[in-house]
Amino acid sequence: MTTEAKKIPEHQAVYERLRDMILLGRFSPGQPLTIMGLTESLGAGMTPVREAIRRLAAENALVTLGNRRIVVPEMNIENFQDVYFLRLKVEPELTRRAIKNITKQDIEELTSIDAEIDTAIETGDIETYLERNNRFHFKIYALAQAPVLFRAALSLWVQVGPSLRVNCSRYGTENLPDKHSELLEALARRDEEAAAIAMAGDLEQSLNLATTSSN
Repeated sequence: MTTEAKKIPEHQAVYERLRDMILLGRFSPGQPLTIMGLTESLGAGMTPVREAIRRLAAENALVTLGNRRIVVPEMNIENFQDVYFLRLKVEPELTRRAIKNITKQDIEELTSIDAEIDTAIETGDIETYLERNNRFHFKIYALAQAPVLFRAALSLWVQVGPSLRVNCSRYGTENLPDKHSELLEALARRDEEAAAIAMAGDLEQSLNLATTSSN
């Protein structure tokens, strides 16, 4: 595929960049944002930024308050539980479906990413942990070739991204969930049920950490 063929429209590129900033916790829960500030930080025009804000508000990743005020929503314990209820339905199913398409090369790449996650946990590198953990999960989900479920998972991740960053900063990386070794073993065996169970276990550990942090 040529470079030209890969080019995406500006409004989509701006949306994806802003979405990823929220997902990786570059903004704090409750943080106010402005259109002007986002145009400067994204180096984009006001029209694509407004469109990105509109789309992300529809996905519950931002809240618009009127008078051009925008805020990153705060998550309470009930919201966390609802988001993870949905994640526990969607993400194990994506994992199950990924089995039919996964290759030895995919397993090797996932293993390499997981090694970087382990290093980030050991060294307290929150930025790398969040980025690599996202890459690990969504590589698996992309293999499922289920675009509706994939988009649902991405929307749910964006909603909890800022709060996850806060929890990592508050409690450090040593207690972060990581059941990836069990998951990788199941993927390598092409065991759909074991892979789905391992993914659910990884998510349940995340939920336990979030709910414990909120108490």
